Amino acid sequence: MTELRYPYDEHPPPGTTVEVAPGVLWLTMPMGGGSLNHINLYLLADDEGWWVFDTGLPLAETAEYWQQIFSTALGGRPVVGVICSHMHPDHIGQSGMITEQFRCPLYMTRTEYYQARTFSIGGPSHYGTWQSEEYFRRAGMPVDYLEALRTAWQDRGGANPAMSMSQTGVPGSYVRMQDGEILTIGGREWRVIVGQGHSPEHACLYCSSLKVMLSGDQILPVITSNVSVHANEPYANPLMVWMESLDRLLAVPADTFVLPAHNLPFYGVRDRLRGLMSHHEDRMLAIEEHCALEPATAKELLPVLFARELDARQMTMALGEAIAHLHLLMHRNRIERELCEDGCYRYRSIDPDLGRRSHPDRHDAPSDQPVMV
Repeated sequence: MTELRYPYDEHPPPGTTVEVAPGVLWLTMPMGGGSLNHINLYLLADDEGWWVFDTGLPLAETAEYWQQIFSTALGGRPVVGVICSHMHPDHIGQSGMITEQFRCPLYMTRTEYYQARTFSIGGPSHYGTWQSEEYFRRAGMPVDYLEALRTAWQDRGGANPAMSMSQTGVPGSYVRMQDGEILTIGGREWRVIVGQGHSPEHACLYCSSLKVMLSGDQILPVITSNVSVHANEPYANPLMVWMESLDRLLAVPADTFVLPAHNLPFYGVRDRLRGLMSHHEDRMLAIEEHCALEPATAKELLPVLFARELDARQMTMALGEAIAHLHLLMHRNRIERELCEDGCYRYRSIDPDLGRRSHPDRHDAPSDQPVMV
């Protein structure tokens, strides 16, 4: 497989920008500590001002850096629009501040906007419901785990706000983007490409004249986007739509310059997409092999997927990933699930062709990366 190519060796310091294509500025914002310490954001030059693509976490530090950008990088011109790829707080967290300051519209896909609005309203946490208790119990988690999870998530301004899904300051209105729609910015056409799996209706932008894609979290060059089943939709199949999205994205030209939300901008989009699909197929085969030896709960399958120690919040994301892989295997008729007397789901391999496909000594090593987005 061809190695990815990175034209830049390092990220621009917060509060500064780098022009990576005509009319396209790259900047970074802090992520509040932890192993994932940055998010990449972008500015697109238009005739009357600038468009912001993704906004950073709702931190005072991020807002201060934005004011620095506004005073030094925009040439005295205003922000005329804010585009958020999806509803996660590191992408939408400053959307309210920017749209209020410049009285400009927010552009998002419909599902992402209303998901963000749901989180911004507040109300009872889904970690305190009987449905969430059932979800974690059936995954094989101990009864005291949910209390540890509540404690880990209750500090919404903690050491790593990226791990919190709480939203503040989401604008009260938006302009809907749809797959295939064209946004004309600075005389160039940017096509909206919607992907699914990591979030419900994630928007990327592709400009054919520049051969540039703003990929958000849909395509990352090093870390892998979290694709999870969550307690508020326990029977979802997000990995299926994730894999379908990656397959569709293979139509993007091979020489596209990808500007991701994390890590460095890169060339090699098709190789990365194939690598991501291959990685998930490998993980699913490893799960099948494990479940052919004896039925296992989702919790018992975590060491098959992850080598590192997981705290309560990371455990939630890892568990969601494991269940997502299991749900796709069930959809493919390769795994079946049984609800046992102890209230846990146990999964068993059922594909008679597994022996031919199996290669237990040649799998990717379980992930030891400290972060998932």
